[in-house]
Amino acid sequence: MDTTQCDFLLMRYVPDPFRNEFVNIGVLLLGREDQFADVRFTHDWARVRCADPQADVDILEALESDIRQQLQSSAESRKQIVYRLQDTLSNGLQLSEPSALLSESPTQDLERLAQTYLERPKLRRESRLGARQRIVGEMRNAFEVAGVWDSLNKKIKAAKYTHRGDPLRIDCGYRPNGVIRLFHAVSLAAEPDSAKVLAFSYPALSEGIAQVEDAKTDLTAIIEDGLNREDDAIQFAIHTLERTSINVAPISQLGLLAERARKELRLAGIS
Repeated sequence: MDTTQCDFLLMRYVPDPFRNEFVNIGVLLLGREDQFADVRFTHDWARVRCADPQADVDILEALESDIRQQLQSSAESRKQIVYRLQDTLSNGLQLSEPSALLSESPTQDLERLAQTYLERPKLRRESRLGARQRIVGEMRNAFEVAGVWDSLNKKIKAAKYTHRGDPLRIDCGYRPNGVIRLFHAVSLAAEPDSAKVLAFSYPALSEGIAQVEDAKTDLTAIIEDGLNREDDAIQFAIHTLERTSINVAPISQLGLLAERARKELRLAGIS
């Protein structure tokens, strides 16, 4: 079977050029003899929105058609088009260095590359509610083993400290001294975007607790063990939490957190 010598390049969305962070949004596949040229963009913009909530997805989607038209109708060579794209793309978009590919079917290989580099794996996921409740169950078990579950406040209403109608309820917490320690289950495996909701709410919650309770706030998001930390969505979710001073701990660390609670509550005379 005939083969075609090709190069592929990745189009990357870079929300902050000063950070070494990017999201792959497109793949260009170019035949070296100009036999083939096409582009595929992602259909799942969740990772881009997680990296940059202000991203203009409509413009990014339109860019796919614009690049395809240039590749397939311009009188310039493919190499010249790539050079021009590299020169004209904004700081928020970058092209990777080309990688060689010997292809028997460029069209099929482009789809395969798009699936590999652009789309999240189609894993079997628990429902968001089911996955989060499983983490809540692990939290309860750890605190029960430490003998402090009954001493914790549960389903703490954020509206008491933020604004009437705020639906957020923190799973549990306690106050051993001048700090209120809160714990909330966040399933990054089932719903990475849920991290943004907690991160968005936390500054107002912390400020409200300082005003109402005259106490500092220490919030820990409890996440699954064994998450793929190389997954863009997982990386951005954890970064989003940590950027707002929310601690992130996997289920495997619950025993340590529960033991700390036991000691602190005993010293405070609560447990």
